[in-house]
Formats: sequence, structure tokens, C-alpha cells
Amino acid sequence: MILRFAVAAAALACSIAGANAQDTSMSFFVTSVNPGKGGDLGGLAGADAYCNKLATAAGGTGKTWRAYLSTDTENARDRIGKGPWYNVKGEKIADDVASLHSDANNLTKQTALNERGEVINGRGDTPNRHDMLTGSKPDGTAAPETCGNWTMGGAEGAAIVGHSDRTGLDDSAAAKSWNSSHATRGGCSLQALASTGGDGLFYCFAAN
Repeated sequence: MILRFAVAAAALACSIAGANAQDTSMSFFVTSVNPGKGGDLGGLAGADAYCNKLATAAGGTGKTWRAYLSTDTENARDRIGKGPWYNVKGEKIADDVASLHSDANNLTKQTALNERGEVINGRGDTPNRHDMLTGSKPDGTAAPETCGNWTMGGAEGAAIVGHSDRTGLDDSAAAKSWNSSHATRGGCSLQALASTGGDGLFYCFAAN
């Protein structure tokens, strides 16, 4: 009887531990490459599908992926679930939406990895690729510049970008912002995005 009780107690403990275990598999990454049309990502649906495509190719299945992008009808912060989020190495990026948009997040050049686990070139690297398309204000709500709601990839339009390496021309809050540093210039083509230090990359988060 005592043995049965001990076995049952041990099984229950294992069950509780399993239920409480945190899933630290990849739930955040930076896209390794732009889909090919600069700021034209096929709208939010196209950007989400691209996140899913890259994640699946990297073995990150079983999750619903959302691009961290705002439009004039949707805020990036409302698209990405509740968190927590981890990069491909199991390093926590943030616990929740509030901490992600505060100084408590752990988003740096060393943690903002692409789906392959690679560091994104930042300021001082050649080429600099740290401009991340977001179309967002610092709090994750929509800014006016979104490359036509992510449907423009030519000489017109602009997009707000953040710096994945948290580094810019000075020590201002904007220069160090991961999601809202400045607007691009010269349009939304890949060439225009590159002129300010970007490659048309963006953040992907698992919403579940």
C-alpha cells in the first residue's frame, strides 16, 4: 500500500512538473532575408505567411507565426500573442507584451537572431542590416509610415524601422529603439531600404 502511494505520488509530481515546464523552443526570430520586393510583403497576410515559411524550414513547426508589423488598421503589439518569447537558442526575449515594450526586454544584437541562429549585421558591420521594418511607434502602435500597409516596394512611400542591435548615430532613445528608430528614405524598394542601413528584414513572433 505504501509503495503504491509512493509510486502514485511520484507520478503526480512528474505530471505537475511537466505541466509547469516552460516551452523555450523558438518563438521569436528575425527574418534571414527579405521576400524579394522590399516593403511590399504582400500585406500582413503575406508577411505572416513568410514568417511561417521560414520557421517551418528551420524546424519551428506547431506555432502560429505573426510578423511584428503595424498597418493603419492594426497594431503590431496586438498581433503577437501574450508571450513569453524565446529565440532559437532558448534565450528569453521578453515575458509579455508589456515587458517587450519596456526596458525590461532582452532584445539585443546577440539575442535578435534569425531563424537559423545567426546574428544580424549591425552598425559597424558591412553591410549594416539592422533596420527592421515595423511601421510602429515605441509602444507598438501604428505609425503613419508603413510602405502602403506593406504593399509598396518601389520608389514611393516610407516605413518606420527599429534597430535590432539597439545602436544608432547617437545615444538617443530613438537610436537605441528596437522597434521605432526612424523612417526610411527614398521609397520602399530594397535599394532604398539599404540606404538607411537595412535589408528589408522584420521580426516574427509566435502568437501561441
